[in-house]
Order: sequence, then C-alpha cells, then structure tokens
Amino acid sequence: MNIQQTAAGLGGLAPFASLVWQNPSSAFLEQLPIAIYACDAGGRILWFNTRAAELWGRAPRIGDDSELFCGSYKLFFDGRLIAREETPMAEVLRTGIPIRGVEGRLERLDGTHIWAVVHIAPIRDEDGVTLGAINCFHERIGGGMLEVPDARSEDGLQVRDEHLAATYKQVGAGIVEIDRDGRMLRVNQQVCRLTGYSASELLGRTIFQETLPEDVAEDRAQFQRQLAGEFDRYSIEKRIYRKEGGHFWASVTSSSVRDAAGKFLYAVRVQHDITDRKRAEQALARRMEEQAALFAFSERLQRCRSANEVHEAALDAITRALGCPRASILLYGPAEIMRFAAWRGLSETYRRAVEGHSPWDRDETNPSPVSIEDVALSDLSEPLKQTILGESIQAAVFTPIMQDGRIAGKFMAYHGTPHSFTESELETALTLARLLGFSLARLEGEEARRVAERDAQQLAAIVESSTDAIISKNLDGIIQTWNDAARRMFGYDKDDVIGKPITLLIPPDRQDEEPRILARIRAGERVDHFETIRRRKDGSLIDISLTISPIRDRFGRVIGASKIVRDITERKLAEKRLQESEQRLQELLAAIPAAIYTTDAHGKITYFNQMAVEFAGRTPMLGSDEWCVTWKLFHPDGTPLPHDQCPMAIALKEGRPVRGAEAVAERPDGTRVPFIPFPTPLRDASGKVTGAINMLVDLSERKQAESQQRLLLNELNHRTKNNMQMLQSLLHTAARSARSEEARHVLDEASGRIAAMAAAQRVLYGTTDASRFSAAQFLGAVVETIQQILPAGIRILQSPASGVLSNDIAMPLALILNELLTNAAKHGIKDPSEDSIRVGLTERDGEFELHVEDDGPGFDLDAVRNTSSGLRLVLGLARQLNGAFTVSRLPSRATLRFGAVRGAR
Repeated sequence: MNIQQTAAGLGGLAPFASLVWQNPSSAFLEQLPIAIYACDAGGRILWFNTRAAELWGRAPRIGDDSELFCGSYKLFFDGRLIAREETPMAEVLRTGIPIRGVEGRLERLDGTHIWAVVHIAPIRDEDGVTLGAINCFHERIGGGMLEVPDARSEDGLQVRDEHLAATYKQVGAGIVEIDRDGRMLRVNQQVCRLTGYSASELLGRTIFQETLPEDVAEDRAQFQRQLAGEFDRYSIEKRIYRKEGGHFWASVTSSSVRDAAGKFLYAVRVQHDITDRKRAEQALARRMEEQAALFAFSERLQRCRSANEVHEAALDAITRALGCPRASILLYGPAEIMRFAAWRGLSETYRRAVEGHSPWDRDETNPSPVSIEDVALSDLSEPLKQTILGESIQAAVFTPIMQDGRIAGKFMAYHGTPHSFTESELETALTLARLLGFSLARLEGEEARRVAERDAQQLAAIVESSTDAIISKNLDGIIQTWNDAARRMFGYDKDDVIGKPITLLIPPDRQDEEPRILARIRAGERVDHFETIRRRKDGSLIDISLTISPIRDRFGRVIGASKIVRDITERKLAEKRLQESEQRLQELLAAIPAAIYTTDAHGKITYFNQMAVEFAGRTPMLGSDEWCVTWKLFHPDGTPLPHDQCPMAIALKEGRPVRGAEAVAERPDGTRVPFIPFPTPLRDASGKVTGAINMLVDLSERKQAESQQRLLLNELNHRTKNNMQMLQSLLHTAARSARSEEARHVLDEASGRIAAMAAAQRVLYGTTDASRFSAAQFLGAVVETIQQILPAGIRILQSPASGVLSNDIAMPLALILNELLTNAAKHGIKDPSEDSIRVGLTERDGEFELHVEDDGPGFDLDAVRNTSSGLRLVLGLARQLNGAFTVSRLPSRATLRFGAVRGAR
C-alpha cells in the first residue's frame, strides 16, 4: 500500500461546521463531477452521491454497522485485498491525519474493477475532536496493471513492445520521462493535448519550468528525495501552464526507473487532469464555508443588542461567506435616501460618490441581487466607473435588504478582480440579506416595544400628575378611568365613579350636551375647548373647558373617549374683572377732553371717544377705518399725508412711540385742524404688539398765538436790523473821517463786530423756532458777512456744520467768530492765491466745537493774552459760554468747545 500523507488539508475541505457536513444539500451533491461520501467517527456511512454508487457498482446501506468505512464490494491496495478496518477512511478516522492521492483498485459485484484515487479529510469540532471524515474519489484512467500476451517467446516480446508503445502513445493519462535534472526526455500525446505544446516544444524543458511558481518548491523537494533514494515513488497535485494561457490542475505520480545496481536512470511521471475535481472541491469548500458563515451569523445575531453589533456581525458574515475582502451596508433614512450604515475598507471619496444610489425602486416588492462582474466593461457612467475603479474595485454585487415587504437598504460585496457570481453565491447573499433584515426588524421591534412601554409609563405618570382632570368613558358614557386631579376637582373618589354614567357630573339643565358629544365621538370627531358647567359632589357648580378625543382599538375602530377637563373658574373671574376694567377705562377715556382712539395690530379702529368724533367731524367705522379717525390728512406744509404713512401707522409698523410730529386733519366739511399726535404701541405680556392708542391734541389756538408772536418778532427784527445798520453806517463814516490811524482801526473793528452781530440777528429772526437756531445757517450767514469786509482774494472754506443751538449763544458766538476770522486774515494769509482760512462748527454727543484754521505761523496764547484786545474779548466771551478755548500750531488752529445751551458745559 503506497500512501502519501500530508497535514496541509485538501483545498479547504477540512474546516466544515459539524451541522453542515452531516446533512448537506442533496441537489448540490448530485451536481458534483466527483464521487463523494462521508462517515461518522465510528465509520458508519452518513451519505453519498450517485457518482460514488456508480463507481462502487452498488448502493451501501446508510448507518449500517456491517458496511463501515467504505461502500465498495472489495478494495485492493498493492495487489492485496484489504479489510474494511485497513481502508484509508479507517486510518483517517483513527489518526485524524488527512490522506490524498492514494491509489487503489475497486472490485464491483459483477467482477469488473476500476482504479481510483482517493482524498480524505477529517472533520473536527472546536476542541479538535474528530467527528467524522469526507472522502472525495475519482476513477483513474490508464492506471493499474497492464495485461499483455505471454512474453516468453521472441514474437511475444515484440508484440508486447509494440503494444506498450501504442499504449504509451494513446493512453488517456499524460506520461513524461525525465532525467535527474527534471528535463523532459519523452512525452506522449496526452501530455501535448493537456499543455497545448508539441512534443518538440516540450522536450529539453524541465518539469519545473511548466509548473506555477507557487507549486515548484514542493515538487522539487519531493523529486530530490526520490533521486536520493528515500522512496521510489511519490504523488503530488500541482498546477501546470497551458500554451494558450492559464493552467490546469494535475495529479502527478512520479516513479523511479533504476538499473540492476539501483542507480537512478530516469523517472516516469504519469499525470491526470484533475481540474474538474479541483473545481468541485473548491465549490464544495466554498459551499461549506458559505453554510458555516450563515450558521455563525445566525448564531451571532441572537446575541446582538444594537444595530452596530448587527452591522459588524453582518460584515463579518458577508466577507466570509462571499469570499470578498470588503463590504458595506446602506440603509434608508428619514429623508428616504440610502446612506452608508457600516463598511469595511472604503474611502470617504468613494462613499460620497455612490451614496444614495439604488438599482431598485423603493416600493419594488421582489427585488433580485444585481451583480457587476467587471466594472471596466459595465455600462455605468464614466465618472462613477472611474470612482469605483479608483477604489480598486473591479466586481461587486448589490443585494436588497427587505423589511416588512419593502426595501430597507442593501449590502454590497466587493472584489478586487473581475468575478463571476455563481447562483450559489447569489442565494447565499439573499439569505444573508434576509437574516440581516430580520435582525434589524427585530431590533426595531424591541426598540418600539421599549418606547411604547416607556411612553405608556410616562403617559400614566402624566395622567396621574396632571393638574387637569383626565377621564375616559365608553361609547355608552360609562366612566372607565379617573385620575387624582378629577378627584380633587369633583370631590368623588375613583371607586365612587368608575362604572357610573358621566351624567353624574352634568347639571340637570345641561343633560342634553352628553348625547351630542357622544354622537360626535362615534363619528370619530374631536371636541376642542368646549366650555360648559359641571357639578361637584357637594352640589356646587364649576366652570370647565372640555377637550374630548376618540379612543380607537388597533383596528382603528372608536371604542370610547378620553376627556381632559380644565377648571376655568379663575379665568372666568379674570374675564369678568377685565370686562369691568375695560368698561371703567372706556368711561375714563370718554371723560378726557382730548380725541383718543385705539387700533388693533393691523391698524383697524377698535375704539374712539366722543372727542375723537368732534375732532374728526365724523363717526369712525369700527373694524373698517384704518390708522386714523380723520377723513383726510396733510403735512404741515399742506402736502397730502397718506393714512398708511401717518404717525399711528409708523408706531404700529415700527413698534415704537412717535413724538414731535405734527399734521393737519381735514374734516368732511372742509375745515382743517392742525394737531400733534401721540401714538403709542400696546404690547402683551410677551412683548408682542397687539395694537396702539393715540391722542390727538388740537393746535388751532396755539397756531394762532404763534402767528401773533411771529408778527411781533418780525417787527422787532425789522427795527433791530435798522438800528444796527444805522450804527454800522455811523461807525463807517466816523472811521473814514478820523485822522488817527489807530482811531480808524478801532472804528473798523467795531463796525465788523456790529456786522457779525447783525448776521446772527438775521438767523435768529429767520427761523420758525423761537428758542433755537440752526448751526449751519448761523455759520453760513456770519462767514458770508465777514467775507464781505475782508480784503479781496481771501478765501474762507467752510466745513459742513451740524446741530441746533440755543438763541442766547448766537451773539457771543458771532463776536468770537468775527475776531478769529479777522485775526486769521490779518496774520495767517501771506499769499491769498495759495493760502486759505478753514472754519467749521460741529456737534458731537451734545457738545459743539468751533474751529478756525489758517496757514500762518500761529501764536502763543499766554504770550499775547495781555497784549491783544481782540483775544481778550474772545476769552471773555468764551467764559460767558462756559467754553474752553485752545490754540495750536502746525497748522495754526483756534478751537472753542462749548455746550448747546449757554452755560451747559
């Protein structure tokens, strides 16, 4: 018996899960192109496929102790009939060591026999205990002993040689003779057919050159041991290149040929194409691995308590069952967009590019997996294709995840090389998706149950702790539940009222309300804020507000009603007090000798007193008239004022009181009334504008008084102006007739000062305000007057002035400005074409600043304080204004700071 043993396993057949190998799919076994059967640890046959029965020539009895280890009639190894306890299967079960490539002869009941090659792998549990074994075997073509004629005669020898040569050439097994370096000396036609090379192409090449690099080391090591004489024969399975590309799996048996002295001459290598068997083994291993992954996933899901745990278990199962290194799970969210929930080995760029994509409609009822076997050849858009290929993904499968008959998401499995997805893989993917969907639905159901329990507990707590009475009743009006607030409100304990009619609480004069309420509830309607009166246990009445909602069963049928009862006694009392207060307010407003009216937040008139009717000359329309009670409105200058731009409209729109505005109202009879409005917004407790109140003050009498005052002021201004002009003329005449230069100088200065005062006087009497004047008008008038008395060519540049000044500031300020400008013209102008005087009067934070600036050298205030009469005048007037006077150089600048009202600073 020539048995080669190895612990490397049989292409992944060993790690089968116990629950899978004991009961595999019969449909799957029948599709395998090889014979296969399994035994338990005691050697009893568990199952076998039809191909095994064909090779045995019989069908053994399953689980029969008389047919242990093997189903064949007789089994021969090395020409010797062996007992069942000596079979390779018995040895694997006894030692736990896998066996492959063992050759033996099977004899059938009809006397025929075949040569077979067997491969046996043990099945172990998690602790390493052997549970059984699986045997894959196939018929070996051309194996066994060659029957030849009697070789004792010379003719017999010739016939035998010719027969052997023909057999060597035409045998279905590939035969190669090699020297000690592995070079091929002779090949038969089957080797040429298997490799695609001609004999001339193969001869002289080594067997290792035709072997895939991954398999060379083992074959070379075994061959070296054969050369060394450790054994004369060995078997190996390896991959051999084909000429047109690709490779095939071969089972190779290498036998030594030695001379009489035992010297190695050459080796004969017989090789069989076992590609189909290898594929079957791989398919079986893959199927077993899929089943093991499904079993492990199903078992692991029972322990998952969160979606993240389910996702991780699913990714492990997907990558294991489908043999892919990367996978992802995408689920629909609230926005009905499929987004990544979990993934393995995917970049953020890729996830952003493909998120939201689904090959199925959301409502598709029977979606199937969608596979892309080669991304590069797919019909995907070019940008998406490049994104996927850039992620080193060349094949992928999309598998729908279903929950409650609707697509909940998908999982994706990725391969780094083109991959053809088999029906088995797609079935496994669907099974994984079903398990994943069931588990996610289970978690959602458990979460919904927890939420429902929590909500029920919270609802019960809310009902019991509510300050509102909460009562439920059936459709016959019988009380079912009664919370503590109901007890406090009505005085009945729970046991007193449950099972009693709700009419117990209704006064006799309101008994007709309950049938109407029940009719609406039966119709599925809700009753909101129904205000009524109910009766307490002690017979007293209580004002309440009812909100009643239908109670439905799980089929949506109305089975009762829930009442929320709120005590509104305090609110009713407050409403009564408010009505009384409003009545008193209206009486008060009616008694005020001024026109008063109110509006809502939109400007609609809501109230007016009798004085408002007399003021407007008409009776306003409540809820219709807007913004104002008057018929027409005008600005003080007589231009029309639209009602939606009146002060009341501004107060409502901008949410602020309006003060200082004036307007003119026109009555229907054509008479006009000047008035001052005082619109003020009204706000609620939150600060929101709810309306406004306005008082209109009639200015007719004041306007008449102001007209009389203006006539008097104009007369006074006329006489004062005449007196100043006469005084200025006298001073000018005196200056021209004076013989002394000093006298002329004094008289000219006095004349300039009178001119400045006259300019200020014009401003004062030219304004409409009797107590204030404009800084801009004042500066312009005084500068213009002084400009006229200065030498020709001197330029005075004014900065824009701002603010309003008190009348009693005008004269001192005009004299100060005259002194500073004439001084600047005298000492600060060297070249009138180049130099100028700059003057300004500005207000900032209630304080004014007057400055005069020139291009001269300036002066030291302390040095000239006692020598310049003009400077002394400036300083004295500055003190009167309670101002601060300063000078500076580079540039030369004189500055006076003072308050808007005389002495205010």
